[in-house]
Amino acid sequence: MKYCCTLFAIAFIVLFQNNSAAQKVNLKDGYPNSIKPVGVIKGLDDSTLLEVVQRQTFRYFWHFAHPVSGLSRERSNTIRADYFWDYANEAYDEPNFSKGTYGPEACAIGGTGFGIMATIVAVERGWIGRDTALRRLVKMVDFLNKAESFHGIFPHFMNGETGKTIPFGKLDDGADIVETSYLLMGFLCAREYFNTDAPLEKYFRNRVNELWRSANWNWHAKGGNTLFYWHWSPLQGFDMNFPIRGWNECLITFIMSASSPNHPISPDVYFNSFVNSASYFNGKKYYDIKLPLGFEYGGPLFFSHYTFMGIDPHNLESFQVNYWEQNLNHTLINRQWCIDNPKKYKGYSKECWGLTAGDSYKGYVAHCPQEDLGVIQPTAALSAFPYTPGYSMEALRHFYYDLGDKIWSEYGFVDGFSIDKNWYAKSHLAIDQGPIVVMIENYRSGLLWKLFMNIPDVQNGLKKLGFKSPSIK
Repeated sequence: MKYCCTLFAIAFIVLFQNNSAAQKVNLKDGYPNSIKPVGVIKGLDDSTLLEVVQRQTFRYFWHFAHPVSGLSRERSNTIRADYFWDYANEAYDEPNFSKGTYGPEACAIGGTGFGIMATIVAVERGWIGRDTALRRLVKMVDFLNKAESFHGIFPHFMNGETGKTIPFGKLDDGADIVETSYLLMGFLCAREYFNTDAPLEKYFRNRVNELWRSANWNWHAKGGNTLFYWHWSPLQGFDMNFPIRGWNECLITFIMSASSPNHPISPDVYFNSFVNSASYFNGKKYYDIKLPLGFEYGGPLFFSHYTFMGIDPHNLESFQVNYWEQNLNHTLINRQWCIDNPKKYKGYSKECWGLTAGDSYKGYVAHCPQEDLGVIQPTAALSAFPYTPGYSMEALRHFYYDLGDKIWSEYGFVDGFSIDKNWYAKSHLAIDQGPIVVMIENYRSGLLWKLFMNIPDVQNGLKKLGFKSPSIK
């Protein structure tokens, strides 16, 4: 299963950004504890370019992880906000009267799950050693087993030093089952990967099992078979009152919930809450491309990424919907919107496309055709590599070679940019960086798909919800 370790046993002459001195960098350091960043390297073939981008993006999770817990920090910058929603609401012209700051201690539970999956890629590709990675993962799982959770469900954001909840909003100061599903997807992949009889690997698997078996998903169904609620608070209860309705990024939450060995939801919860919602089925054509599910024009592209970092969409079917077709067509529609460019933003083209959630010049926005501010998130096109490899490679080469002086950094590409506004983010977000590493790897090798789809609990959950797939035994 190991990849050839000679691919990057060559030295490049690299010019670092804002540094005129040329420096020789070996991209294969022999299982280093430290991964050196590189600048824009001329003349790379497609395979080498993918590896450079994956490797440098992974640095966000390896070198920028919280030093105490090892969890993935939510973002690389500090913003003015008492709650994350204060920052997000600025994008919609709602005044932010916050006096506090947000960022340095905030770790993203979902982003941590994505970072765990990226760490598996790093080991498999030889960027870090297996034992080195495992020690980091053990540090994380030990921390989380002692950290604050609510019926085994973790909050959206957590203080990486104390393990206490960082409220997402006034009513959202407790459990978040969606973010927890991303976290546990990552841990289950790692449990599957670190599968030897070595004492530390056995210890790690046992600690992951403790988290997995403790998560009480059924609590969020209020003991019924109707709706599934995103949030619960020990102080507010279910006052957030936010049931999970489809189609969106939450399919994985229902799969994980149905797969639980100790606290599974009934399939009726999935059908009644997610599938039987007004925004689930679509069936319309946009640019003569049929969209089976979702909002008008498909919504932000992360809908086609987050769940499918672990779930293999190839020939995955339910309710007469083919999920490969859904994700491919969603991507094509999103790209064509940018090519058509009805708002005439400068910079949009067949090589510069991809609308999804991320930072903008107005704050955090779920960019999509209905909320198009002229901002491109590199993660949108790059995490779509499994679906549109040719178009995604065009975008990657444009981002790297044409815009690299503005958007390429020590942690890969910055979170977003707007050529129209001459705005280029300084930030990186865990939930955007992680899918780049993982989805490119799924395109290259199917690694995470193979790991996750091989898990018996996951297969049982998929069967319970009525999914069909060649991966289901």
